Amino acid sequence: MKTEQTLPNELVTANSEQLAVLKSNFPQCFDRQGKFILSKLQEILQANAVDVSRESYSLNWLGKSYARVLANEPIRTMLSEDYEHNQLEHNKNSHNLLIQGDNLEVLKHLKGAYTDKIKMIYIDPPYNTGSDGFVYQDDRSFTPEQFAELAGVNLDEAKRVLDFTQSNANSHSAWLTFIYPRLYIAKQLLKDDGVIFISIDENEQATLRILADEIFGEANYCGEIVWKNSSKNDQKYISMQHEYILCYVKSKDSNKGNWLEKKEGIDEIYDHFNKLKKKHGTAWDKIHKDALAWYKQFPPSNPIYDSKHYNYCDENGVYFASDLSGPNFGQYRYDVIHPITNKVCKEPASGWRFPPETMLEKIDKGLIHFGVDETTIPNNKTYLKDTEFQSLTSVKFRDGRVASNLLKSLFGVKDVFTNPKDIDILIDLFKAIKIESNDFILDFFAGSGSTAHALMDYNFINKIASNYICVQLDEKTNPTKAAYKAGYNTIFEITKDRIIKASEKLAHNYPESKFDFGFKVFKTCTNFLPSSSYRELKQLTLSQSDALSSMTVFDDAQVQDILTTWKGLDKILLSENLNAINLRDYLAYGFGHVLYLVNQGFKTSALKELIKKLDDEHEFQVSKLVILGHHFDSKSQREIDEAMKNYNNKKSIPVDVVVRY
Repeated sequence: MKTEQTLPNELVTANSEQLAVLKSNFPQCFDRQGKFILSKLQEILQANAVDVSRESYSLNWLGKSYARVLANEPIRTMLSEDYEHNQLEHNKNSHNLLIQGDNLEVLKHLKGAYTDKIKMIYIDPPYNTGSDGFVYQDDRSFTPEQFAELAGVNLDEAKRVLDFTQSNANSHSAWLTFIYPRLYIAKQLLKDDGVIFISIDENEQATLRILADEIFGEANYCGEIVWKNSSKNDQKYISMQHEYILCYVKSKDSNKGNWLEKKEGIDEIYDHFNKLKKKHGTAWDKIHKDALAWYKQFPPSNPIYDSKHYNYCDENGVYFASDLSGPNFGQYRYDVIHPITNKVCKEPASGWRFPPETMLEKIDKGLIHFGVDETTIPNNKTYLKDTEFQSLTSVKFRDGRVASNLLKSLFGVKDVFTNPKDIDILIDLFKAIKIESNDFILDFFAGSGSTAHALMDYNFINKIASNYICVQLDEKTNPTKAAYKAGYNTIFEITKDRIIKASEKLAHNYPESKFDFGFKVFKTCTNFLPSSSYRELKQLTLSQSDALSSMTVFDDAQVQDILTTWKGLDKILLSENLNAINLRDYLAYGFGHVLYLVNQGFKTSALKELIKKLDDEHEFQVSKLVILGHHFDSKSQREIDEAMKNYNNKKSIPVDVVVRY
């Protein structure tokens, strides 16, 4: 029997997780006291022809040691479920999640069940503009001595760092201290082929790039998108009319890219050529002339401008006349006869691209564009319908007012949330990386809920069922602003209502749709347990066990919060519903191979029923039995443990008994 408790019993330092990985893979590099020996690892690497350099490029700032401690610090909260919302018919089986709370705490809760499961992360963190209200705030209370030990720094440095973290700063160092642990954990949640997109502006773009290189690896940097979203002219030097979206994959070995997007403006081009065909019929020269005039109205910032060379049309569609020159000088030389003048056409200086039989076949199929006479070199017809997709481009033109107007149309109020993200930009990213059914998309700076809204639209358009996980702090709205006046006391309330309104709109417009428009709501809480790190302990003595179990009795609501939190520890998705299992007059809860005994009143009759189910019911295949130690005295714990070890076990499935406090 293994015993765990809610208070950490072992020192969690700034590199605990990293050392655990090393210990698992290189146990020979640790002495008997568990101390890491760097020289041993260097010997192993050098023996395998790995160059070990002592010099490297890195980013350091005041507070980095603190950020690393936070990344490794145990969970300090529980998770509570909104049962009234979650049990609504359209929500109860949904795997979409909206979680209220500090996103660092929530990310740590998600680690248990969602590590290596997230296909895409999109975040829009504070930009630290100096006017966006960002300041570093932290409610942790380390003493200088505690922090010095945790971070591995001297006492003077510990005092300096702690003074900084309590100063409500908005410096680059403060922002980096804030974002580092969140990105560090986010990487762990990504699948091997997972992708993260991070919106940012010029204030922290440079520092974010270096930090993300450190966390995700410079080799996994994929590029950044420049999103021109405004036309403001309000700067003394250069007016910044764009922001950035940085992109990294977890591993380029697992994600080879090939990210494609449909060229923007294509539908408008098709529509216009259809109008020209209705006007001119098959007078292709007139259609071409009108098309050239139409394209001239578009500035370079309009995506249609990039396709202006598609200005010809025939019965097969819109095309541009592309070069037919041979790639190897003089490889193919032969006469091509003009279909009208019956004379030999002018030949490209380097000869033709195709051999004569291919050229004849293309001419027969009408795939070669001829000039008015033989004096013009013929061209190949490259159809727009065959080139609709291109690599994901690094520049996007999308007026920021589009997203604001969409939000206004949903809420019926202007400026409920400032600078919401554009759902079409997000949908383009989903398309490019090929989001599919059962994929998870995470946004832990949910804001107005744009990511959830975009994914619902994307799912509907593509007839798939991918899932979102959105996290939003219960941040108060400004009493002088439109959101508060509209009745929203917190940003979280806006997030939740945006998702509801967007889903209702889809359901109303498409009543026959069977897509999942529901979502479940959870929140972090600290109302009854000081910590929930659940560090494993050596076996407690009987007196210690009885002392702990007599200290606390939890009511039904608290027990449900414990179960909700424990699901993550046992790698059960937060959205999964636990099954109520009757053991005579005792109610247990289970999912998959895990069974929870958390209620009081467990009797021998319940134990006998449990053993009977383990032996006789084929679907009841439990390999892990988790007990809430506060509700079981040591005698009951020992009885359960011995019963699991000694029962007949007809299925040959050993049951691991875990007691948690």
